[in-house]
Amino acid sequence: MQYRIMKSTGDSLSALGFGCMRLPRKGVGTDEERSIKQLRYAIDNGVNYLDTALLYPGSETVVGKALQDGYREKVKIATKLPYSQVQKREDMDKLLDVQLQKLKTDHVDYYLLHNLNLAAWEKFKSLGAIDFITKAKADGRIRHMGFSSHTSTPEFKKLVDAYEWEFCQIQYNILDETNQAGKEGLKYAASKGLGVIIMEPLRGGSLARAPPAEIQAIWDESEVKRTPAEWALRWVWNHPEVTVVLSGMNVEAHIEENLRIANDALPNSLSDKDMAIIERVKETYRKRLKVGCTGCQYCMPCPAGVNIPACFEAYNNTALGNPMMARINYMINVGGGLDGSSPKGFASQCKSCGKCVKVCTQHIDIPAQLKDASKAMENPTSKVMFGIMRPVMNFYMNRERKKNLKKART
Repeated sequence: MQYRIMKSTGDSLSALGFGCMRLPRKGVGTDEERSIKQLRYAIDNGVNYLDTALLYPGSETVVGKALQDGYREKVKIATKLPYSQVQKREDMDKLLDVQLQKLKTDHVDYYLLHNLNLAAWEKFKSLGAIDFITKAKADGRIRHMGFSSHTSTPEFKKLVDAYEWEFCQIQYNILDETNQAGKEGLKYAASKGLGVIIMEPLRGGSLARAPPAEIQAIWDESEVKRTPAEWALRWVWNHPEVTVVLSGMNVEAHIEENLRIANDALPNSLSDKDMAIIERVKETYRKRLKVGCTGCQYCMPCPAGVNIPACFEAYNNTALGNPMMARINYMINVGGGLDGSSPKGFASQCKSCGKCVKVCTQHIDIPAQLKDASKAMENPTSKVMFGIMRPVMNFYMNRERKKNLKKART
């Protein structure tokens, strides 16, 4: 296993981290026996960074069970606190204590504020987050503090500078070089001394599936034969700013492949020929996408409240496979979140004022493209599914919150 030093903490971390959001399923729940075997196998083969979260159903509990019998001492645990579960200062301590119980440990090595944006950070601060972090680190329950985020590059930079974080977690892959934090955010965080953890290196698995024929034809031109997943992972690991790349591994063959790749996917190890192949693949993917949006955010904020980059990102995902899932993610990501914690930013909110067109660096007819995106993404089926999911998830999250806080009191 290749290890990389997180300079801010001094820890030697496996380049491959085990993302525990998508553990194997059995019926309506998690297949605990298989999950534990997978986690222990990965640890036995060098993985020492496990990523879980309070909002991943059953994940913390399974991780806690997997780390018995001496495995806890072999790994660093990362877990997260979501702002949607916090209503007052005491909730932070109570929820952390519940997480420690589930994980069967007395401390979390890497603790993150989950899916942070500036509004959420202001909320956390107003509720006493800095006092919570200071005290939790002082009493040893938290070793290192960071945040995960899917926000834009400008906002991400402000978050990096908003507190003395030790690390951050961002989405980054060959199709998201300019979306969300992007390459600019990656380099900025690293320049500020933060360790950088990468999530979604395969963009939810879409970059690991059998690609379109024209994409596969480009991969096949390489003298070195690699799977699409290996190409995508090696591209992320090629960045020296990256500390750990998380993979949501839930199939044994995928674990084996990722372990193999992680051994020698060193920073700057891709050749000029490799990079040229990857650039052609990226360009071909871009041509297949519905909208030539780079996520630069110059069109934001929209006077009508449309989350333009997020709308186009979801719309583009329909060209990468599983259009229905892309529509569901669209309804969630621009529909105010399942818990209604952020404002709606639907494409259909566009008033065609034209303000965005004047500043678009790609010269996109944004109102026209938003109209197309609205027709494709906000169809009756998607609306019905989102209408069902939202109250169900609200019920689930409120129930979990009450259960966790009750458990903390007992």
